[in-house]
Amino acid sequence: MESNSSVIAPTTPRWNSDRPFLTGRFHQETKASSLNSETKGFSMDFFSSPEVEKAIGCYHASVQELIVIDDLLSALVGIEGRYTSIRRIDGKEAKLTFQVDASMDLALQELAKRIFPLCESYLLIDQFVESRSQFKKGLVNHAFAAAVRALLLDYQAMVAQLEHQFRLGRLSMQGLWFYCQPMMGSMKALSSVIQKASSNDYAGVDVLNLLQSQAKAMAGDHVVRSLLEKMSHCASSAYLVMLERWVYEGVIDDPYGEFFIAENRSLQKESLTLDYDAKYWRQRYSLKNSIPSFLADVAGTILTTGKYLNVMRECGHNVQVRVSENSKLQNFGSNHHYLECIKTAYDFASGELLTLIREKYDLMGKLRSIKHYLLLDQGDFLVHFMDIAREELIKKTEEISVEKLQSLLDLALRSTAAAADPCHEDLTCCVERSTLLKRLSMLKDLEISKAISDIDLEEPASITGLETFSLSYKVQWPLSLVISRNALTKYQLIFRFLFHCKHVSSQLCGAWQVHQGVRAANLKGTSISRSSLLCRSMLKFINSLLHYLTFEVLEPNWHVMNNRLQSAKSIDEVIQYHDLFLEKCLRECMLLLPELLKKMEKLKLICLQYAAATQWLISSSIEIVEPQSGSGKELKCRTSSKALKFTKNASVTDSILKFEKEFNAELQSLGPILSSRSQAEPFLTHLAQWILGVGNE
Repeated sequence: MESNSSVIAPTTPRWNSDRPFLTGRFHQETKASSLNSETKGFSMDFFSSPEVEKAIGCYHASVQELIVIDDLLSALVGIEGRYTSIRRIDGKEAKLTFQVDASMDLALQELAKRIFPLCESYLLIDQFVESRSQFKKGLVNHAFAAAVRALLLDYQAMVAQLEHQFRLGRLSMQGLWFYCQPMMGSMKALSSVIQKASSNDYAGVDVLNLLQSQAKAMAGDHVVRSLLEKMSHCASSAYLVMLERWVYEGVIDDPYGEFFIAENRSLQKESLTLDYDAKYWRQRYSLKNSIPSFLADVAGTILTTGKYLNVMRECGHNVQVRVSENSKLQNFGSNHHYLECIKTAYDFASGELLTLIREKYDLMGKLRSIKHYLLLDQGDFLVHFMDIAREELIKKTEEISVEKLQSLLDLALRSTAAAADPCHEDLTCCVERSTLLKRLSMLKDLEISKAISDIDLEEPASITGLETFSLSYKVQWPLSLVISRNALTKYQLIFRFLFHCKHVSSQLCGAWQVHQGVRAANLKGTSISRSSLLCRSMLKFINSLLHYLTFEVLEPNWHVMNNRLQSAKSIDEVIQYHDLFLEKCLRECMLLLPELLKKMEKLKLICLQYAAATQWLISSSIEIVEPQSGSGKELKCRTSSKALKFTKNASVTDSILKFEKEFNAELQSLGPILSSRSQAEPFLTHLAQWILGVGNE
């Protein structure tokens, strides 16, 4: 996944490291060996006499106090004094401490050591400000460092005021301790937060969460909590600017990879119409693991809002989000006003996109068109197409010309009622290379591959276009969000099942017409009479199956989906309801129940074999005594009873009995399967009512 953090940040000037005195890091540099570590430092002219190198204990206590105050004023801004020095602990650069001359008056030492934690906090904070102001540390660290720098300016102003009082002779050690106490708690708490952020190299969301958690932990100290909350607000200002651009414009403006929404640029919207497993809508924009704690509850809403705005922008739709001063997200607090702004932005984006897809791109019109063609709601074009394309469809799959089928499909569409549909030009045809059961097993998201054994997947010796023919549909962006390749594939699975059932019904109707052609002969009690009853049972079965699929599954589920889509509040709800419709149709059409589907395919195969043998069964049992005018090889419906004579043929009788036995056996074997699964799948009860009654006549 492509990450915005891969952008190379600008480097800071070399003088940040070459000239440490400009950055406050000079105390970490190695001093020349010629300097005395106990006496080095920076002093006022008053203390610059040659006697300065003496131990401080040589002076009177009153003089020591003046010297110590001068050194402490320097230490408060991170500068060593003549008798105070900065030392590293255990060689760790981040841990620095102040030390005093051991000969100093003990009372003065005690007061100085009380003030040293404030000096150490300043050193740590100042170092953090310098290091976190570099470009590579990210916008949140920049904003946090700027807020801390502003605090340090107030702190330095306090030190300057204390120095002024010292020069006027009005500052004692007790007074210095008194004036430093108010800052002690705040600087200590802030340095503790900074130490955690530095040791873990926090950036972006981690810094915000750290500040928020520490502020909550300091609930008992109002001053410290207010300070940390202010720091948190300042640090989040840059983050909220990114958030504002996302929820108001759908743009990720995140140069350092800090935003909690990631963009995968490798996923393109075109994949929705090409790839069954396309992950564009789910993974083009996704949530990262680190989410600001104050946005955790609305992270999903924020992600969805920007996604909707992106769709509209890619459609060329001008998104005008009215942003007032009250809608700014550059602050957050206990009033949760930012949550209201996010909710408003989501409602706007959701409503605009839904209106765009419904009205400009006519989503419902496209879905109705797909229903007409792929769910065979508009069947006149299909009957015509099956008639004119029969010669091509009975060929083996590898011998079929898809271009010829497409031209025949266009002819059927133009010459039937489908010509009035403006969407009929989007219809195309295709020929699969595998059986329906094999194709289902290849779709891993349907989770039926485990239920299909290797034996079930054995392909027939030759597969014709009648088993593999399917229709497809051209869908443009943004309708491909709803009618994706995944959804179209499921429509095609249903179409293939319906189309083959229609083909079986058509073949059985032809067989029934052949039987009707010999009704004039007195054939009661003959094998032809038995064949006629078998043909009637098969027709009843296939028509009952088609009736169940059409009026018990597809139509009711379509109306439920249609009503849901009318009341949907977002495009995600539209996608959810559409996917739910397809999932339910697949299951109730038995396409997700391989055991039942295999039984149905076996029954249809017996019907087709019987229909193909009907002409031979009739012609082998009927002798034409007085041929009528015209071709003597054809059996006509108006042939008189005197022209037909029944002849007994054992092979014909055996064939009919064999077909009858196989058909009834397969039909009856459905009973236990439907009964055992009807509790888990209630729709199987309706299926049994329609189909199992065929064998009980």
